[in-house]
Amino acid sequence: MTRWFVVPAAALLLVSCSSEIDELRQFVKDSEKSLPRKIDPLPAVKPFEPFTYEGFDLPDPFKPRKITSKEGAGGIAPDLNRRKEPLEAFPLEQLKMVGTLQQGKDIFAIVRAEKTLYRVKKGNYMGQNFGLITDITDAEIKLKEIVQDSAGDWAERQSVLPLLEETAKGDRK
Repeated sequence: MTRWFVVPAAALLLVSCSSEIDELRQFVKDSEKSLPRKIDPLPAVKPFEPFTYEGFDLPDPFKPRKITSKEGAGGIAPDLNRRKEPLEAFPLEQLKMVGTLQQGKDIFAIVRAEKTLYRVKKGNYMGQNFGLITDITDAEIKLKEIVQDSAGDWAERQSVLPLLEETAKGDRK
């Protein structure tokens, strides 16, 4: 019984496919007529010319370079061989002048670093930038610091450490 059913179904499928195949053949014929027959020739191949790099004498852009130094700036340099003083271990911002002391003709400044008091005089060093004390008054300590600029040269800079004043409530400015 299935045999009688399969044979007519197969015949029906073959009949339905034949009409689509005819349409497909007609489409291919029409498409062939619209195609151009002559293909343009390929352009001529240009010979390859390799690039020759001539920048070997130029500085490497990926390595830091030293900025050219100023003329006449080579005379200033810190004395790296001298013995460091205790206050040179602290940045100048952490040092506080809390008072002065005079013994005979010598004037000393009292400087607090963390919780310790130090007595300094003209000619002593303090701060991490080779700060030489040039003058001490009742109101401030004047320093001459030696710092490196962006070119790597040493330059002098004047700094002042003012007296730490107490207010009426005991707070310090």
